[in-house]
Amino acid sequence: MEPAALAAELHAAKPPVILCAAFSVLYRSKRIPHAIEAGPGSKPEGIALLKKAVADLPKDADIVLYCGCCPMVKCPNIRPAYRALREMGFQHVRVLNIPANMHEDWFGKGYPSEEGSPANGSMPGTK
Repeated sequence: MEPAALAAELHAAKPPVILCAAFSVLYRSKRIPHAIEAGPGSKPEGIALLKKAVADLPKDADIVLYCGCCPMVKCPNIRPAYRALREMGFQHVRVLNIPANMHEDWFGKGYPSEEGSPANGSMPGTK
């Protein structure tokens, strides 16, 4: 999905569940509002965190997955995280299209974001 479409959906009555499959340092510095830390998808501990993050979600939950550490075509985290979600039976998983990186394709365009910190960098609730 394109960044502008997700930015619009953030204001919907029922926005999607947003999962960040990026490295923790990126998640904790700045992220899409209400994103849940669920990565890095390239590491077994990241997939374990992903599974924990979605454990209480219904299989038909509307999920948007993003990373943004680098161009999406080279991202080591998105594909394993997406595959794990599909293998777990989640039906409606979309991936945020990040052609370059989060700074350029999301934050630099003024889309909604929230600052992170070690104090609030832990996994927020899913609802």
